Amino acid sequence: MAETINNIFKTLLLVKLFIRELKKERRKIFLTIAGIAWGTLTIILLLSFGQGLTTQMLRGQKGLGDNIVILYGGQTSIEYKGLPQGRRIRLMEEDCDLLKNSIPEIDRIAGEYDAWGITYKYGETVVNERVRGVSSVGYEDMRSQFPQPGGRFLNENDMLARRRVIFMGCDLKKKLMGDVDAVGKTVLLNNIPFTVVGVMQKKMQMGMYGGPDAEAAVMPASTFRGIFSDVYVDRIIYQVNDIDKSKYVNQQVRRVLARKYRYHPDDNNALNYWDVIEGSKQTRKAFTGITIFLGVIGAMTLIIASIGVANIMYITVKKRTREIGIKRAIGAKRSLIKIQFIIEALLIDLTGGFIGGAVAYTIIRLVESIPQDNADFGKNMAMQILSNPEFSWTIAISTCVILGLVGLLSGFFPARKAAAIDPIKALHYE
Repeated sequence: MAETINNIFKTLLLVKLFIRELKKERRKIFLTIAGIAWGTLTIILLLSFGQGLTTQMLRGQKGLGDNIVILYGGQTSIEYKGLPQGRRIRLMEEDCDLLKNSIPEIDRIAGEYDAWGITYKYGETVVNERVRGVSSVGYEDMRSQFPQPGGRFLNENDMLARRRVIFMGCDLKKKLMGDVDAVGKTVLLNNIPFTVVGVMQKKMQMGMYGGPDAEAAVMPASTFRGIFSDVYVDRIIYQVNDIDKSKYVNQQVRRVLARKYRYHPDDNNALNYWDVIEGSKQTRKAFTGITIFLGVIGAMTLIIASIGVANIMYITVKKRTREIGIKRAIGAKRSLIKIQFIIEALLIDLTGGFIGGAVAYTIIRLVESIPQDNADFGKNMAMQILSNPEFSWTIAISTCVILGLVGLLSGFFPARKAAAIDPIKALHYE
């Protein structure tokens, strides 16, 4: 117990000595603390904004679809079994069942039809937009098109009964119907009445084809075929159950369809793929590299500031040589001298780190409080992406650990020099 009290007393004494030294060298110490604070602020902000940027970009890509591949028909470039090159490959809705039954790694699959310049009318409001026909109820999960509360997506009965129902994008609904609750209302598509069964939730969407999902409507493929008499789908979308197997699945898709459409299995132009999975992987790698780069910049700033701590401590040792000699002459141990300078260095580092961390945390919370509206994503894309920094306690704790190590190193070498001074020489030092 007595030893514990003695250690506490020594620690308080060392802090008192640091405060006294702070008063004597307040300008230099203040500038050093400011440098440490700036380095800490820089590294936390850079990594937080870097992580937020990565998350937002991946979120925007996921707005196109979750682990999906978008398949288009192409044109053959190899002669095969007497058939010439240059033949157009056009996909059909029945290909979805063929691929689903042939490739177990495909989790969900749907055909998609497009029609452009469709006239939507509600009351006196008329809007020209596109409509899509989809052949599977799993489409909403693949394409991240989830209904707002009170509505629903298309279901199996809609498909089988060829119902005239639509699921509307949120921006299309806003332009056509304003703030009216759309579910259950009747909308005319090319003067054909359709019932609105749901409205899509707002979402961030970076990748797209033909325009944002928020500006289109979706109807059952069976209804679409009956109205527009389309035979061929514009594309097939499938979701794999293991993202590491997407390339293998793409190869299997080419192989299965090669048998049906009689093209060479190695003909890479017969089908065209938009592999969203591979795109997400590449994006993640790219932004991981950016985050590392930003971290290195912040760490270098922190190290440069910490060098100032070491310089301050060396100067302090030189100025306090006589004081050190007196302490050694009256019996102070070398370990006490070392601990004194190490604690001073740590206090400078950690004080600057705390100030920098607090300022960084405040800035991040202020930026996060800026109101956003995903519906206007196309208008303020930069703000949407950059205004979502992610404060990470892992980053903050890692910075504190770095500061602690730098503080120990900054204090250790001057402390060793101070403890090694001969008391007699120190007393005569001018």
